[in-house]
Amino acid sequence: MGHQVIIFDFSVIRGLWETRVKKNKERQRKEKERLEQSALEKIKQEWNLILECRKKGIPQSKYLKNGFIDISEKNLDTCGKTPQLKKSHALSDEVNKEKNKFIFQLSGEQWMELPDSLKEQIYLKEWHVYNTLIQTIPAYIALFQDLRVLELSKNQISHLPAEIGCLKNLKVLNVSFNNLKSVPPELGDCENLEKLDLSGNMEITELPFELSNLKQLTFVDVSANKFHSIPICVLRMSNLQWLDISSNSLKDLPEDIDRLDELQTLLLQKNKLTYLPRALVNMPKLSLLVVSGDDLVEIPTAICESTTGLKFVSLKDSPIEKIVCEDTDEIIENEREREQVEKEFMKAYIEDLRERESTPSYTTKVMLSLQL
Repeated sequence: MGHQVIIFDFSVIRGLWETRVKKNKERQRKEKERLEQSALEKIKQEWNLILECRKKGIPQSKYLKNGFIDISEKNLDTCGKTPQLKKSHALSDEVNKEKNKFIFQLSGEQWMELPDSLKEQIYLKEWHVYNTLIQTIPAYIALFQDLRVLELSKNQISHLPAEIGCLKNLKVLNVSFNNLKSVPPELGDCENLEKLDLSGNMEITELPFELSNLKQLTFVDVSANKFHSIPICVLRMSNLQWLDISSNSLKDLPEDIDRLDELQTLLLQKNKLTYLPRALVNMPKLSLLVVSGDDLVEIPTAICESTTGLKFVSLKDSPIEKIVCEDTDEIIENEREREQVEKEFMKAYIEDLRERESTPSYTTKVMLSLQL
């Protein structure tokens, strides 16, 4: 039987969650200390030493002292374990060093534009640029044909260049919490894209139809924008498994939403939905559906009583106190910060839901207000 969880406000749950995380970390720390001090840890070390010595053909007389296994550093060196560990660490460091040659990282508000030297490193496979004041992505990005990951979250980017469509090998594009108002149709040429995150831009109202070509997409996050409906191109993404379109202006869902037959997670909270279409029942792989219950007047009974293991979560939005502010940019920035906090909480909440083997068969109500 499906279960409905109604949450009247976020802050208490977030507080409980933070307390739970702290307690769990403390419990893990104590357990680690207990294991380190217990006989089990010593037995494990001794057994590993025995196995290592047997592999090397080292006689027992080398690691036995008065009938007991000696695991001191001196004996580890004698048995040849330490040199092998050093060799292993050296090899690991070499691999990481080689891997980092292909990764570009940049952060800090002192950066207002990308360094000129970047255009010479067209062999790069990943860009990780975050928390800067950079506003534009240069057209020479088309030269980076090996680029797989483009992480550009929490900057001041106001538009993406059309040349982004030249990145045929791109798999991950994250432009969350920037200042985008639109997405170039050329993005639809990135045929191998698997993850698209446009959340927190606050102003995107639609996606170009050309994005229908992104048949490899499994993850789309367009939350915290101004969508009035689910874009047509999204409904044509046949492999989509995760769709987050929360914190938008949706008033209804398309009746053919069940064409997303691979969808597993659908996040719809903080919209203006008044009803849920029965088509949701026809989505065979849908395992988590999150909505806001304030305006809902009609929910198909089959959703609440689903026997497919669907977790149906109905959140009740708490009223947000508006701070009087003359600067519009400051208001938008406050909303963006609030959305970031709520996304982090929802991520942890969803992970917790997925980890539970079972959910309570009763309705849980928690009251308090969220204020930032």
